[in-house]
Amino acid sequence: MAEQLPGALVSAEWLADRLSEADIRILDCTWHHPSTNLDGRNQYRGRHLPGSVHFDIDHIADPNSDLPHMLPSTADFAKKVGLLGVADGDRVVVYDRLFGGSAAARVWWMFRVFGYDNVAMLDGGFGKWVAEKRPTEMSPVRPEPKSFTAGFRPELVRDYAQMTANVASGAEQLVDARGPGKFDGSQPDVFPFKRLGHIPGAINVPWADLVNGQTGVMLDQAALKARFEAAGVDLTKPIVTTCASGIFSCMNALALYVLGRDDVAVYDGAWAEWERAEDAPAAAA
Repeated sequence: MAEQLPGALVSAEWLADRLSEADIRILDCTWHHPSTNLDGRNQYRGRHLPGSVHFDIDHIADPNSDLPHMLPSTADFAKKVGLLGVADGDRVVVYDRLFGGSAAARVWWMFRVFGYDNVAMLDGGFGKWVAEKRPTEMSPVRPEPKSFTAGFRPELVRDYAQMTANVASGAEQLVDARGPGKFDGSQPDVFPFKRLGHIPGAINVPWADLVNGQTGVMLDQAALKARFEAAGVDLTKPIVTTCASGIFSCMNALALYVLGRDDVAVYDGAWAEWERAEDAPAAAA
């Protein structure tokens, strides 16, 4: 039987000790909004973890959607992940340069959506790895294509119709991972949204409050539990996470997974989809 990862997070020390193991596959998932003038692929080319390949959430996405980086089809995900050198049974470790907030957590969630649980995020990301003077390399990795099997788990995804129904029913708690200014509509987003604010009934738990601001390491279970409960989240009831475009929400889903909630769904279209639907209600401070 294939060896399993110890959980949804692995430490830099854990990964450094296993870099040479044949079934470890490392994916550099760094992503930046175009407005930042930063490019994840260029940063990967500049320096990356040994053996890692770049996973582009805008490439492994639905080509027919005009919403940002929506989930691809199951077959497309399987094909493109196989081309990155990931095979069935591999231990997949994802990282980025914003300790999960810039796409590694989304890639972690994508693997789970497509039926694959042997995936973990590097705790603290690239920054902590480099701060500890661990090895990096500049030469791009040319992976040998592998066969990867995927299967869709619809229970981990929510769409617009389901979210509209939930506003009426309140059956699932909605946790919004954006910062408070974006949540309450007082601060414009990097996306050119016409409307600001949040989905009515949402609870704001900013993803950045779930990590140590210096190291990027996720808070321990007790602190995570306290953060969610202080915001008003009932950790025993159904939860869906959301954000601007489906990235930050996955960081909250990962934190909830660490707390034992492996059933948290993510609203894939997020505010990018919601705000442009003229009949969708919006709330602001």
